[in-house]
Amino acid sequence: MATVNEAAPRLSVRRPSVWRSILMFLSVIGPGIITANADNDVGGITVYSLAGAQFGYTLLWLLIPVTIALIVVQEMCARMGAVTGKGLADLIRENFGVRVAFWVLLVFVLCDLGNTASEFAGIASAAPILQHWIPWLSKYVMVPLAAVFVFTVVTRGNYRIVEKVFFFFCFVYLAYPVSVLLVRPDWHDVLHQFIFPHFTPTKLYLLTAIGVIGTTISPWMQFYIQSAIVEKGVKVQDYKYSRIDVISGGILTDVIAFFIIVASAATIFVHNQHAGAAHQIVVSDAGQLADALGPLAGKYASLLFAIGLLNAAVFTASVLPLSTAYYVCEAFGFESGVDKRFSEAPFFYGLYATLIVIGAGVVLIPKAPLLGIIFWSQVLNGALLPVVLVLMLMLINNKTLMGSYTNNLLFNIIAWATAIIVGGLTLVSTIQLFFPSAGS
Repeated sequence: MATVNEAAPRLSVRRPSVWRSILMFLSVIGPGIITANADNDVGGITVYSLAGAQFGYTLLWLLIPVTIALIVVQEMCARMGAVTGKGLADLIRENFGVRVAFWVLLVFVLCDLGNTASEFAGIASAAPILQHWIPWLSKYVMVPLAAVFVFTVVTRGNYRIVEKVFFFFCFVYLAYPVSVLLVRPDWHDVLHQFIFPHFTPTKLYLLTAIGVIGTTISPWMQFYIQSAIVEKGVKVQDYKYSRIDVISGGILTDVIAFFIIVASAATIFVHNQHAGAAHQIVVSDAGQLADALGPLAGKYASLLFAIGLLNAAVFTASVLPLSTAYYVCEAFGFESGVDKRFSEAPFFYGLYATLIVIGAGVVLIPKAPLLGIIFWSQVLNGALLPVVLVLMLMLINNKTLMGSYTNNLLFNIIAWATAIIVGGLTLVSTIQLFFPSAGS
């Protein structure tokens, strides 16, 4: 049975200086912000875009409880990593057995393979908009280039270099707030709907709300952040600084989601309200939305949105298969880590390369069912999230494992409520999927 890391000293009662606190924060910052921002992937941008296009600003309120739940769930994993010095998959295997770990992770690998393919599909979606500026950038050029870039960056550098590259990806998300400034929404209406929403909870509204929740708190994120905390070497005595990193990441990622919804609502939704049926704009993915922004808000708003989409796709195509490689190796005892050489961790790098090659290759197949891949990977994400949350809650409330760092009452209430609500919404969406007339 895993126990609290005895080598890690307890939190010091001596109050550190301001400069030491700043330096310690800068030394541990990274996993929280990177993990949360990576979740604003192609699926997330698509869901947020469709939420704004279909319902205007009326779903903005949902980002408040979702952000709280995201912070709580991410903090739990980061805390387990700092206290135990082990990844989530490792703890699941040690505490629930190899059989449970095998079946859970098998489904996760299949799910993550679909998610990785959806990221490269996002790169393909951004290609037509970027071709207006660079004509030779077709999807048959961009997708292979992105695959080579992703693999090279992660496998040729150490953890510090990789983390700096990921931080750059986080910075590029600022393209969305800038694109919103170009769109010029009615900020009074935005804030009013954000705080006092007016909506009719139709079947489509409920399904979209499920999508917003499911895409914001993805199962793979929990495995990645805990592995990143462990590899970064964050100890218990420094964990309070890592907690700031987690909270900052959760807030930042949903601020970006806020701007994506506003950009879509202020253009597509407003346009459709004033246009006749023959002139309405219909979008089914984020690439089409970026293209639609051109005539409504100007070519630079369209370009910035496409750059944000491309950034998100490449970023998550780097992080997501890396997360998969981490948790599979942790669970079954293979060497892992970007600080290792290929000869030291061949299975880790081999699995990472395989996920990238298959994910990119599927996108390049003519008439590949990309929308089906994206849809079913999201369905699996939603179905698996309650399972992961329950396992996490059992682990983090185990005093033998966590010592005095178990959850407090408030965190348990929020985490259990998240698991129950997401599980219930997943059940509702599944019933509506197989019985379309239900709830109509």
